[in-house]
Amino acid sequence: MNIQKKFEFFEVMADVGIHSYGKTLEEAFENAALAMFEVMTDTTTIEPTIHKKIVIESEDLLALLYDWLDELIFLHDSEFLVFNTFHVEIQKMSEDLYHLKGTALGEAFKPEKHESREDVKAVTYHLMDIKDKNGYIVKVILDT
Repeated sequence: MNIQKKFEFFEVMADVGIHSYGKTLEEAFENAALAMFEVMTDTTTIEPTIHKKIVIESEDLLALLYDWLDELIFLHDSEFLVFNTFHVEIQKMSEDLYHLKGTALGEAFKPEKHESREDVKAVTYHLMDIKDKNGYIVKVILDT
């Protein structure tokens, strides 16, 4: 698979669907996060001045993806932060335990600077998928 783009959106009734791509699983997770924040605002206007470290453990990769994006939504909702740069490391610890260590870089949302687009309320498991086809494709639907 020749991966040129980081993500694309697909139509879902009343929600937003994302396909994110990566040469690695980590890159696909990073691009899913970038796409999610692109739903919220123009990520090119964000200055990566605030660094948030995120550590997550989940029972499988779908849960890890869900928990990763959910934690970013929590930071957005509780601290009014928007992000545009992400670094993710994923380790399989055992048959039923995955560990994600990540960093999100961004800044506080400023209405005078950042366009206000859709409000992402939640990540859903509906149609969530992760495929490895000579590169990774992540499919996720966001509740807006």
